Amino acid sequence: MLDTARITAIVPVSDLDRALEFYADALGLGVTVRRDDLPDHREAELGGADGNLLLYESVGAGQSRSTVAAFRVDDLATVVATLRERGVVFEEYDSPGLKTVDGIATVGDVQAAWCKDPDGNILAVESVP
Repeated sequence: MLDTARITAIVPVSDLDRALEFYADALGLGVTVRRDDLPDHREAELGGADGNLLLYESVGAGQSRSTVAAFRVDDLATVVATLRERGVVFEEYDSPGLKTVDGIATVGDVQAAWCKDPDGNILAVESVP
């Protein structure tokens, strides 16, 4: 039934304006809708090539210790380099089963890099063959 539905990642943020500086300016996502009509429930939708991201203000921002959204790209190394030029900091991991080299890990046939938004929400950028 939902196999033709468009999937949206929903990310809680503490300050919508600050989050938009990161998601729109640093990551380069386009803002498609912004809703400020309810001051205690401001939100914005951002679009990518296929799918979208909904940011909403919440006291639960940054609480997850897992990845909240992932972006699939063709050339991970180039995307990571470009985002670093825009000030995005990528995480370095060194644990059993997950080690990054210059911010990028290879897990099976997937390459991935992780960064955090201003609230500490974990985002992945990945390349899948």
